[in-house]
Amino acid sequence: MVRSQLTFISGGVRSGKSSFAEAMLVKEAEEEHGRLVYIASGTATDEEMESRIRKHQSDRAGHNWLTIEQPTRLEEALSTIQEGDFVLWDCLTTWLANELYDGWEIGAPCIGQPGCMEWKADEVIRTIQAIAKRASRFIIVSNEVLDEPASIYEETRIYCDWIGRLHRQIVQLSSTAIEMDHGIAVYWKREEASRDERTNGHGHGV
Repeated sequence: MVRSQLTFISGGVRSGKSSFAEAMLVKEAEEEHGRLVYIASGTATDEEMESRIRKHQSDRAGHNWLTIEQPTRLEEALSTIQEGDFVLWDCLTTWLANELYDGWEIGAPCIGQPGCMEWKADEVIRTIQAIAKRASRFIIVSNEVLDEPASIYEETRIYCDWIGRLHRQIVQLSSTAIEMDHGIAVYWKREEASRDERTNGHGHGV
């Protein structure tokens, strides 16, 4: 069995990150005769999101993916993950938005509750580590939203702050970190890079 590896892939909207992640995982799963697992955190909140979900479903057609719908509470997906699975989670940013407003229907969204997101962030990092330990490959996809100027809206700033925190923690845990830019994969961290490359920050390329 392939040793467990955690890969983090980020990029802007329409950058090709999801397609790249799916192709990478399908190739590895076929080589190792492993099971493909897709953890979906997106919910069809509007027509654009519904269209994007349909496209992702179409892209996965033809391969035997097990899909787990998990908009919040990633830890609940852990019981379905088997030893040696090839797992894709798409995506972290959607999950975060869902968790920040978890409880809004009763007038108590997490974003307004002291300590709520701290607990959720700790829980998701523990879950990521548990899935990575169990899976042969675990790929996490996330949107890059920190290239824009700081928002004037407090809730958006809180969202971006949590994205930054989680990205840093996950990259530290990852053997490979990739940024998709106009369909091109830029490797900022990869397992085969030398120690000097990682230390000096030059371990990128296409």
